[in-house]
Amino acid sequence: MSNQFEVTHGQVEPLGSSVTDGGVNFALYAPKATQAYLCLFDKSGHSEILKVAMSINEGGIWSIHIFPLNAGALYGFRVEGEYNPKHGQLFNENKLLIDPYAKDLFGEFTWSERHYGQMPIGTKSTVNNAIDIPKSKVAAPVLYAHKKPNHRWSNTVIYECHVKGATCRHPEIPKYLQGKFLGLSHPSFIEHLQSFGITAVELLPVHSFISEQFLTGKGLQNYWGYNTLNFFTPHKDYLVKDDINEFKQMVRELHAADIEVIIDVVYNHTAEAGNDGPILSLRGFDNLAYYRTVSDRPDLYINDTGCGNTINIDHPRVLQLVLDSLRYWVEVMGVDGFRFDLATILGRSQSGFSASHTFLQAVAQDPILNKVKLISEPWDIGPGGYQLGAFPAPWREWNDQYRDVIKRFWKSEEGIIATVAKRLHGSFDIFEHSERGPLNSINFITSHDGFTLADLVSYEEKHNEANGEQNRDGHSANHSFNCGVEGFTNDPKITALRLQQQKNFLLTLILSKGVPMLSSGSEIAHSQGGNNNAYCQNNRTSWLAWKDSQLNHTLTRFIDDALKIRRAHSAFKHSVFLDDIDERFTVRWFTEEGVTMTDAHWHENTRQFLMYSLLDKQNKHALLIIFNASKKVISCQLPQSPISAPWQMVLSSVNNASVSSNNDAMVEISAQSSWVFSSNLEEVGHG
Repeated sequence: MSNQFEVTHGQVEPLGSSVTDGGVNFALYAPKATQAYLCLFDKSGHSEILKVAMSINEGGIWSIHIFPLNAGALYGFRVEGEYNPKHGQLFNENKLLIDPYAKDLFGEFTWSERHYGQMPIGTKSTVNNAIDIPKSKVAAPVLYAHKKPNHRWSNTVIYECHVKGATCRHPEIPKYLQGKFLGLSHPSFIEHLQSFGITAVELLPVHSFISEQFLTGKGLQNYWGYNTLNFFTPHKDYLVKDDINEFKQMVRELHAADIEVIIDVVYNHTAEAGNDGPILSLRGFDNLAYYRTVSDRPDLYINDTGCGNTINIDHPRVLQLVLDSLRYWVEVMGVDGFRFDLATILGRSQSGFSASHTFLQAVAQDPILNKVKLISEPWDIGPGGYQLGAFPAPWREWNDQYRDVIKRFWKSEEGIIATVAKRLHGSFDIFEHSERGPLNSINFITSHDGFTLADLVSYEEKHNEANGEQNRDGHSANHSFNCGVEGFTNDPKITALRLQQQKNFLLTLILSKGVPMLSSGSEIAHSQGGNNNAYCQNNRTSWLAWKDSQLNHTLTRFIDDALKIRRAHSAFKHSVFLDDIDERFTVRWFTEEGVTMTDAHWHENTRQFLMYSLLDKQNKHALLIIFNASKKVISCQLPQSPISAPWQMVLSSVNNASVSSNNDAMVEISAQSSWVFSSNLEEVGHG
């Protein structure tokens, strides 16, 4: 079979496979290997038709050029070298390895003992795993050439969603598109997003991923996707015709609707798991380069992720792999930004986290990456793992301190009013020290991880029994409340209160300074039945229902109304924190008597009431926002409007709410309710 091909030395760049000169060039990094082989497969992916030795080059790069060969060819690598687990060396030529730079994959992954390096333990496995592993597939990527929305952070509203769960039950989307990338860009789903003001979708992981073996053994799947197999290929289950260009088509159609695409990326660990994990890709090329190990125990992985292994971002080639992947998703696949799972790991070296870590510096100076949206999840379980506020500009950060204190406030906890006020106005105590502003805070109440918004007000305990871990998994400190009954109820008073509380959360989120992020289903009261860790629930627990009652839902319309207020008032677009001498904006805080709050008021532990005004002197527009988290009605004296126009009630979480518009009116503020009044709203739109 080898005489059908012309085999030459090949080029060391780019890594991976690249179509050139009527053939394909292959290059891989494996500096400690004694020999690397390219293996070609037939169209079925079952038969290995060629195994040919590659040539070693400077810097530990192996290369080869095969002619004739075209895009679509299936291949893998085998690497020979020392197999000594105690020394961290795991070379095993019997294991077919996925190209770390593969742009496409062919075939399914199947768990079997063939993937393991030692079988039984202590004995090097001689079993070929090729039948159970996807083959790398040669692709000829083309740069994304369509116009991008490029929304400013000040105009951004994020909708975090799962590719499958968002559309797989949507009645207006054709069956063959439901749960696929192209389902997300179907006109009916785009119309839904536009109907309540979404400017960006943030997709849970779309890189190729597999389910952990402990899940498949229980008949479950990794639904969320935080178990990456390859950093370049779109997850095949989300494709209709196994064509990776469908992802790009989705992006193009969302862009045409003025909606950006942010993807959740997992560069902190891979699916190769811990010391007892399989050999699938990186581990077989250079285990000690790609993964962090204990300094004097190369056989032990550092597990700052809780998933068994931790990517060694300090290594130049690993750093290159991550950066090359990021640029690929921007330049070729067209995405507008990234949310980095457990991002602290990407800024940690052996000496700890640093805002000047090589990765963060590399991104900052990269002419492609420093222009896209960068969002960190600023924590992990490693030493010094909590780093909220420590990332450098232009990074944005998930603000869990915002999330938690707002939950506690609407749970009617006492003694937190001052902290709530800080969060409402952009968390200056977290971000201002590093010369960043309120728009560096990604504010959210719920996300994929934890209770849904509907469950947050329906359950006080997690109910994760279906996950098969005796309800031990998932967070216990949820700051949730059930409004009187645990779980589903037909009691009209409880259901009305739950709806009102969901509106309270949404109005607080949208009218807080920072960038608001909504989790999918918040707009239609999606429930997971109290499961607050539905990572393995690839079923109706997680999938949005889209019943007739949920189309054009009350909450959807409420979000739209709240976002219209946000867009109309320029204070929410202001990129710096407001202070007492701000020339344009003024914020004032009031008691229920309508007088300015004093230090004594701020320290009243029993206070659960906040009223404040936001004045835009340039546009002569003011808002008055009232939050009553207490369980009693409060008679409130509205303060004098700072401009000549009287206060007009524009939105409330209370159903069918109405009040007098007179400035001297006493207003009855319902228990556990939120209110927005405006002066001169019709003149807004110039800022």
